[in-house]
Amino acid sequence: MDREKVVHPYIPNSVPRVQQEMLAEIGAKSIDELYELIPDDLLYKRKLDIPDGYKDEYSLRRHMNEILAKNVPTSERLSFLGGGCSPHYVPAICDVINSRSEFLTAYAGEPYEDHGRFQALFEYASMLGELVDMDVVSVPTYDGSQAAASALRMACRITGRNSVIIPRSLNPDRASIITNYCYPQIDVLTVDYDARSGLINIADLKEKLSQDVAAVYIENPSFLGAIETSAQEISDLAHESGALCVVGVDPISLGVLAPPPQYGADLVCGELQSLGIHMYYGGGRGGFIVSRDEERIVSEFPTRLFGIVPTVDRAWGFGDVAWERTSFARREDSKEFVGTMAALWGITAGVYLALLGPQGMHDVGSTIMGRSAYAAEELGRIDGIISPALTAPFFQEFIINLDGTGKSVREVNEGLLERGIYGGVNLSKSFPKLGESLMLSVTEVHTKGDIDLLVRSVRQVVEGR
Repeated sequence: MDREKVVHPYIPNSVPRVQQEMLAEIGAKSIDELYELIPDDLLYKRKLDIPDGYKDEYSLRRHMNEILAKNVPTSERLSFLGGGCSPHYVPAICDVINSRSEFLTAYAGEPYEDHGRFQALFEYASMLGELVDMDVVSVPTYDGSQAAASALRMACRITGRNSVIIPRSLNPDRASIITNYCYPQIDVLTVDYDARSGLINIADLKEKLSQDVAAVYIENPSFLGAIETSAQEISDLAHESGALCVVGVDPISLGVLAPPPQYGADLVCGELQSLGIHMYYGGGRGGFIVSRDEERIVSEFPTRLFGIVPTVDRAWGFGDVAWERTSFARREDSKEFVGTMAALWGITAGVYLALLGPQGMHDVGSTIMGRSAYAAEELGRIDGIISPALTAPFFQEFIINLDGTGKSVREVNEGLLERGIYGGVNLSKSFPKLGESLMLSVTEVHTKGDIDLLVRSVRQVVEGR
């Protein structure tokens, strides 16, 4: 492509004369010369298969609306999809607050107008810290997977060791992200899980632990929905070998489940989506990392931390804690580069936590547990279905096994889709030892009528009606 001939009215320096002046200044003959360091086998040399541009805004808008109309949102169909991003109720006040101009641009850097953003993030951190039962809370990371990966890298710096252990029952996407973040300095080992209960295989964990392991990472509830009843034992084993225990958690569960520090967690991380954030086609994500107020741990946080201090006129001021830790201060010499953050979702989660309060978090948690238990029990009444398929207790998500029905997960999901229902996550390929298994997510937005409709629909599909 001859880049010098492309002129765009809204792209700076696209005029050929200006480009030539810039190239002459740096001693380059062409723009292509700037890309010569890219290996030839990585260059895309064919013409991009994209349509011609639209000449007016109306035509482009109409084209985009036609594409978007092909999507059917969960507001129009009943959805039981989960696995990290689930339908939860978003109070109207969450959208009202996060759409304010002083918050809507709440990026990691400094916006041009900042009326209370630092305080809003401090209040969020205070409430999340209370929920998780720890002291120090990061400004939100890009998502929960980045938070988990960064927490494990923190553990390696704290302990001076170079390997971590993660469960094989982890979301494959999250496991991939952790592996990529840790490569090449950190070895990522996996510990097996019990196919009947869904819990960590303690015997396998004992074999994997060594003096090289910096951290044992578990999730509670796990990706498969199981509440890890051996969490205290896992934490004790990690500590006995000199490793840290890092726990990933869904914060909406903490109104009814014990917070991780109560069973030995040193670092806690997770995803904020359940706290008043729309799914946004999988994009409403923000991660958090939480720890005790210990200097050896806090000094290894790569993310921004907001604190409160008295100012010279005895007013309260809100700002960065230990700024020198971050890549903003140290750039290439920092512990870890901090790029895109999700501060807006931290503010949104703060609004949600302030609105519900402790009793509200208990109520929503117990509602989720009750409705998911009802759904699992009713689905278990269908001939050929084992529900729940795992023996461990669960919070929101649970697995049903279809082996006895003669139907595949794909067939059941396709049948549900024909009836206006998004089914669950197909685990048959990622977790083959679970057989033809489907993971369903039941939250506070699902009524008894919704669950009964799901059960009737699954029965019809299984029975071929």
